[in-house]
Amino acid sequence: MLKFIAKIFGTKSEKDIKRIMPLVEETKKAGERLTTLSNDELRNETQLIQAEINADLKSIDDKLADLHKKIADTPDMDINDKEGVFAEIDKLEGERNKELEKVLLKVLPRAFAIVRETARRFKENTSLEVTALDYDRQFAATQANIKIEGDKAIWANQWMAAGNLITWDMVHYEVQIIGGIVLHEGKIAEMATGEGKTLVATFPAFLNALSRRGVHLVTVNNYLAVRDSEWMAPIFQFHGITIDCIDKHEPNSEARRKAYQADIIYGTNNEFGFDYLRDNMAREPQDLVQRSHHFAMVDEVDSVLIDEARTPLIISGPIPRGDEHEFADLKPRIYKLVEAQKKLVNEYLNSARKLITEGNEKEGGLPLFRAFRAMPKHKPLIKYLSETGTKTLLQKTENYYLQDNKRNMPEADKPLYFIIDEKDNSVDLTEKGIDLITGEGEDPKFFILPEIGTELSHIEKDASLDEAARFQKKEEVIRDYQVKSQRIHSVNQLLKAYTLFEKDTEYIIVDGKVKIVDEQTGRVMEGRRYSDGLHQAIEAKENVKVEDATQTYATITLQNYFRMYHKLAGMTGTAETEAGELWDIYKLDVVTIPTNRQAVRKDFDDLVYKTTREKFNAVIDEIVKLTQEGRPVLVGTTSVEISELVSRLLQLRKIKHQVLNAKQHQREAEIVAEAGKPGTVTIATNMAGRGTDIKLTPESRAAGGLAIIGTERHESRRVDRQLRGRSGRQGDPGTSQFYVSLEDNLMRMFMPERIAKYMDRLGLKEGEVIQHSMVTSSIERAQKKVEENNFGIRKRLLEYDNVMNSQREVIYKRRRNALFGERLELDILTMLFDTCEDMVINAKNASDYESLRLNALSTLGLDYEISRETFDKMDQQKLTDDLYHKALDNYHRKNKMVAEKALPIFRDLFKSRGATVDNIMVPFSDGQKQIGVVANLAKTLQTENAELIKSMEKMIALAIIDQLWKEHLREMDDLKQSVQNAVYEQKDPLLIYKFEGFELFKRFIAKVNEDTISFLLKADIPVQQSNDVQEARAPRTKVKLNEQKEESRSLLSGGGGGGEGSPQQQQPNRPPQEKVMPVKSEKLAGRNDKVSVQYPDGKVLRDVKYKKVEDDILHNRCIIID
Repeated sequence: MLKFIAKIFGTKSEKDIKRIMPLVEETKKAGERLTTLSNDELRNETQLIQAEINADLKSIDDKLADLHKKIADTPDMDINDKEGVFAEIDKLEGERNKELEKVLLKVLPRAFAIVRETARRFKENTSLEVTALDYDRQFAATQANIKIEGDKAIWANQWMAAGNLITWDMVHYEVQIIGGIVLHEGKIAEMATGEGKTLVATFPAFLNALSRRGVHLVTVNNYLAVRDSEWMAPIFQFHGITIDCIDKHEPNSEARRKAYQADIIYGTNNEFGFDYLRDNMAREPQDLVQRSHHFAMVDEVDSVLIDEARTPLIISGPIPRGDEHEFADLKPRIYKLVEAQKKLVNEYLNSARKLITEGNEKEGGLPLFRAFRAMPKHKPLIKYLSETGTKTLLQKTENYYLQDNKRNMPEADKPLYFIIDEKDNSVDLTEKGIDLITGEGEDPKFFILPEIGTELSHIEKDASLDEAARFQKKEEVIRDYQVKSQRIHSVNQLLKAYTLFEKDTEYIIVDGKVKIVDEQTGRVMEGRRYSDGLHQAIEAKENVKVEDATQTYATITLQNYFRMYHKLAGMTGTAETEAGELWDIYKLDVVTIPTNRQAVRKDFDDLVYKTTREKFNAVIDEIVKLTQEGRPVLVGTTSVEISELVSRLLQLRKIKHQVLNAKQHQREAEIVAEAGKPGTVTIATNMAGRGTDIKLTPESRAAGGLAIIGTERHESRRVDRQLRGRSGRQGDPGTSQFYVSLEDNLMRMFMPERIAKYMDRLGLKEGEVIQHSMVTSSIERAQKKVEENNFGIRKRLLEYDNVMNSQREVIYKRRRNALFGERLELDILTMLFDTCEDMVINAKNASDYESLRLNALSTLGLDYEISRETFDKMDQQKLTDDLYHKALDNYHRKNKMVAEKALPIFRDLFKSRGATVDNIMVPFSDGQKQIGVVANLAKTLQTENAELIKSMEKMIALAIIDQLWKEHLREMDDLKQSVQNAVYEQKDPLLIYKFEGFELFKRFIAKVNEDTISFLLKADIPVQQSNDVQEARAPRTKVKLNEQKEESRSLLSGGGGGGEGSPQQQQPNRPPQEKVMPVKSEKLAGRNDKVSVQYPDGKVLRDVKYKKVEDDILHNRCIIID
């Protein structure tokens, strides 16, 4: 029906193309005019377009400049006026983006024509000569393809890209102009493999780079990011547009910071995401690397936005006692459990086989079903299920036990030690399993969680206990619950590691480390670790070093990262099957771009075999036949293990071949370069997102082109289409054929009952094969079912992350305000008002006059003079206003006093050391905690310490947000785990997570407000006279964080007596005791630099490596003196 409607009215993509064609014609027309221009005149066209864009935006830019100047020139502006100015700035920024899109659309044909004409000139000439401008000279200093001769610049058409010398030989086709327009509109261009997606991106990249807001070109791997940035660079640079690749530079380095200032920035999705997270852990504006998120184009967009979306980006760091775990102790018990289950499965399988052979299918179904519930991946079971009628019997038995809301399922599961649900990727221990792993003489409840609510209730009601004994008992119950909870979690993760995760399929071992393999691309996911202790469990299973546990410092899903961009677009060869998800989550429309030449590849129906052994024999026979015909062959596999199996089988037949999988990915470019030669056999694990085309030789083309052999259907139709798409590029001949067996994972788990019955009716014998379009369609329907299931998982993950995302937006915005300082004053006043309001509400509700005065003293450092009578008479709003204004006056007085007290000391320091000291680090204390505040010495003196107060506000706000945000993330992680149990109470865990997450966030914000205001209102500098002040260097300490090398530290150090830099605990209502504290200037020391340090007892260590005393310096146990 849908096909009939499309035939009459046309498809969506046809309508899209029809709408775009007038712009394509305008571009071609503009291009004709450019052919007559000289090289200098062509370059001048770019300057004219740039000037036109600037002129159209001038009125808005002038207004924005005036507003920013107004704020800078009037620091004492009324707070409500300032809020109004910032609101106006935000509104104008939105208007500017809309206006920019209008002007870019207006100049699009001319800009696209410039790019196309530049590509044509580089192709048709060995070099282009132009008048040398400043940017020519800058580029020539670092690039061999540009030479300066007098006042001329000569651009060669050969240059290096990813280590290979390339000669430019491409000009954009008409269909590529269509693709470029689709991308500029913020849509997804679906283009077949070999249609030049990399070249298409040059159109919108050039056009949007003219706005100077930054264009991010996102790729799936490091090789493509580097290659594409170097390959396309001269086309942009010829017109003065800068280009860089963030993956070439170390995270958090000056080089990466500079890379983000380029007009066009290439990089991998993970690096863009992690840079965003790192930026939101920065302590100084100059530490930020990214600019605003304006326009992103994602290559292999389905791979990035769909396949990668299930894995959130996480920066994690060490936690206290992170090296303590139970995996080594529990491993022997779990190994014993798994071996016992294996033995049990074999017994049930033999029993089922015997009963079914005797014709007693009714009784044989139960042991067969039990074997399946116990170990669905057990090889003998998989083989037996491929026999005629067995799969149908299993499905019939499963349906019986699933009916009536699984009422009879406990009866089936009772004899098993644990139950595996392969589809849900879960393992559940049974009572029998718990008994087996509980050692003799151990507490029978060693692995059973106590009913904590009931036990606490009993303790509460026990009249025989006094208050101290009751408290102690409760502590014991809570401690027991925490220990057992962790123990059970470790058991479950070890069980998963042994039963659901296979070496060389889900992960590989390299240099004694467990490395995850990406199921979509077959690449090793460097730096990635499974969460929730699963990675450590796998490390314990594989007898490699178990790494320390970590906690989350910052996290975001790729979905929420890319949704921050003003405009998002993407390219891929296979997005149509996921068009619904891309629209639902990202509001991205998919437009199918026609091919430049008609595709002539033949896609054959799947060949279905009974067993895996027969399937692989047929695959090898076909490879031998094809190589004898002189055709290149690409064999696609779904895992490293299968690629190595096919390799071994080919070696037995003495067939030369190359293997491209997670273990050989470094040789990718070299292997792919050879793959188009006659008789070449290449085995590749998943070709998704490889971005490397296989180019055929004339001999290979004449022999019939590239032959694709798929050894198994992937869970996703898209990955299969990507494999097929490697053949038949640009109208080349080719074929594709998938080989499937009833033992394959997809067929085992998702094959429809109808097909199982059909196979039984045919009575498929060993060695026989089925090839029918109905079977191929059924397999694709099974894949669709899996895709829908995976979409559900991703959507669920997104719904959970949306809760975090709304919280993240609030806290990151507040953090940015603190970092830049511009809007910090507004935030501090809001925090002060909210804190005062909370105090008044709590006191009024409880009619507790004393608590208000006590809280004002302990939190605000304010002796709030108000009579009982006034408290009772005054309404809540007036009382809040009164407390707020008195606290604010007190804060201003206190800051003035701090400034006056410190000013003489800084003047003395400037006189004696002003030439060598740029920044000073001043320790501020609230009597309990200490925070080091860095300020510029000269600026501090010029502003009579106003700069110091601003720096204090900034550093205190950042330190408290960072410390409490980490704790809040841990609480949210714990909440996400705990709410999953709501399923057993017929409740939706997500609803509970949303509700309780909101309550946690309210408490977190209140705590941030209270702690920040409390510290600010009580902050003082504990110093003595100027002649006691020493200058010392405080290096920025680097803490290595997982995922990428990340730098961060908490500036909060707990209070306590004694040591240097740790003021004594004091009552909140008393000023901190004055104590000699050095004013520190921030100078950096490398980890291997030699330093001299002094301890409080006077001991001096000279010429020690900084890393040896790093911990002591961080915890203020010593200071650097040289």
